Amino acid sequence: MATANGQALTERQKGLAACACLMAQGDLERLEPAVRSALDNGVTINELKEAFSQLYAYTGFPRSLNALGVLNNVLQDKPNTAWQQGKPWTRPALWDDAEKALKQGTEVQTQLSGRAFDYDFCPQDDYYLKAHLFGDIFAGDQLSAADREIVTVAALSGLDGVDPQLAAHKRGAVNMGNSQELVDELCAWLDHEGYTLRNGFPKGVPNTGYAQFFIGDSYLAPIAPANLGEGEATVMPTVNVTFEPGCRNNWHVHRGCRQILICVSGRGWYQEWGNEAIALEPGMIIDIPEGVKHWHGAAKDSWFQHLTTHVKTSGEESNEWLEPVNDETYNSLP
Repeated sequence: MATANGQALTERQKGLAACACLMAQGDLERLEPAVRSALDNGVTINELKEAFSQLYAYTGFPRSLNALGVLNNVLQDKPNTAWQQGKPWTRPALWDDAEKALKQGTEVQTQLSGRAFDYDFCPQDDYYLKAHLFGDIFAGDQLSAADREIVTVAALSGLDGVDPQLAAHKRGAVNMGNSQELVDELCAWLDHEGYTLRNGFPKGVPNTGYAQFFIGDSYLAPIAPANLGEGEATVMPTVNVTFEPGCRNNWHVHRGCRQILICVSGRGWYQEWGNEAIALEPGMIIDIPEGVKHWHGAAKDSWFQHLTTHVKTSGEESNEWLEPVNDETYNSLP
């Protein structure tokens, strides 16, 4: 769907963004199918080479080289004949003129930042940014300036601890030719598809079997069953549950077992009937007694993941689903 000024995120741009975000996280397992999908949707081989090369400046050489290795493996293993090589790579003439690279890079950096930027605190980094990143690297002709910022925003969205740089490049993406609506759509899409989940647990598949007991979309990824030992209570199969922002399950009660929640990503909520809600963060463990009415889910503005398993207590195990957590209760949470 087109935005007010005619721009909308294309499948090609989504392909570039997905590859950039996964490359930044070093998630090579998910990167391989993302590379195939990007090539299927019009991203050229040389554009992906350019994107992964550019991102070494943001994520380091190891992840850049690993991503290029994934691309190379994909091209060696059952390539699609419809994939496009793209325009031939040519060595930028700017690489032979350090003074011109500094001048041109300064102009690009000023356009991207919306103002002149001089990092006097560290002249080394100031030179690297101007002459190398925005000069040498941006001199390549495989990606447009607008595409380069889509790639950069997507990569930074997948990293922890880079909020100032992400905010700057969101503004820079607009300055380099993308609409604000498109940048907002890009970030929302990365979140919705789970690319910005920053841990080793998979997002999983849509939770269709229990969707009627959830408000919003959730996803399930089985981990593995385990036993505590002979003669001990049995730990049931463990599942990673992913909640989109605002998603929560209904009030419910477990019979014949306790439920254990291990929070692994994002921010969420847990509440027992009659008690205040507890804010959940990675590393927290919630031990839910048998027979206690409760609910759990994501915060309004954050994805949330927890592992869940059950420990048998006595009798037959069952789950009693009750009424939804109404908007008044949920929206009253801080």
